[in-house]
Amino acid sequence: MAKITLLTHTGEPEKMIAAAAKLCYSAASVDDLLDGLDSEKASAFVEMLAEIGHESPIEHCSFTFAVEGVSRALLAQLTRHRIASYSVQSQRYVEEKTFSYVVPPEIEGSPEAMAVFRKAMEEAGEYYRQITDILRDKHQKNLTDAGEPEKAAGRKAVKMAIEDARFVLPNACETKLMVTMNARSLLNFFRHRCCNRAQWEIREVATEMLRMVRRVAPTLFASAGPPCVGGPCPEGKMSCGKMQAVRERFAHLDGLPGEEA
Repeated sequence: MAKITLLTHTGEPEKMIAAAAKLCYSAASVDDLLDGLDSEKASAFVEMLAEIGHESPIEHCSFTFAVEGVSRALLAQLTRHRIASYSVQSQRYVEEKTFSYVVPPEIEGSPEAMAVFRKAMEEAGEYYRQITDILRDKHQKNLTDAGEPEKAAGRKAVKMAIEDARFVLPNACETKLMVTMNARSLLNFFRHRCCNRAQWEIREVATEMLRMVRRVAPTLFASAGPPCVGGPCPEGKMSCGKMQAVRERFAHLDGLPGEEA
């Protein structure tokens, strides 16, 4: 199961956004931007920016998350959101001899599918170990023959082996990462990935991330979520048909355990 942690964020994010907006619309000097800018006025500035569609000031706030227990399949989707910074556990340097994996709910709910899936994971792990051992022995021999000390050759040989052995690992293989996004990128991320039509795993991660940022910037993220939260569904005939349920869910996100609408 995915574990999301909000590690850090810009201090007083809505106040910082309001200061940036104030700079755009006021003759005040930089030294005076925060004067008299309490939380109520900051919220009013953030609401005004949302109403007029002025989004650049919100880029001055960023949020950093740790994401654990997710699949490499999710990673491939997450990194399509390019205005972000990512640090991901490397399969080139971290050996995966006994890797954990993510099981899709539909597979877990079918004993027959689950049996096949578990066998596939076990076989992938065994192939990974076999390839690692074969390549490690090959590289260690070549390195020691070239004059490399035995211990150093052994360490280097393992890393060289797992770099290629990882190609047999499945998309289900668990990974962990850190991701930093500014608030504007997060709003775009939530718009695409909180939607019911998003893949289940990234939808769960995005919804939990939204729950967390709402606690520190409630005005900024008040209307965040899939497009139907604040307007019509853009999916046409591909709509999930649950617009009202989705709206209710995201209106009361802090009180919900994260179940699908």
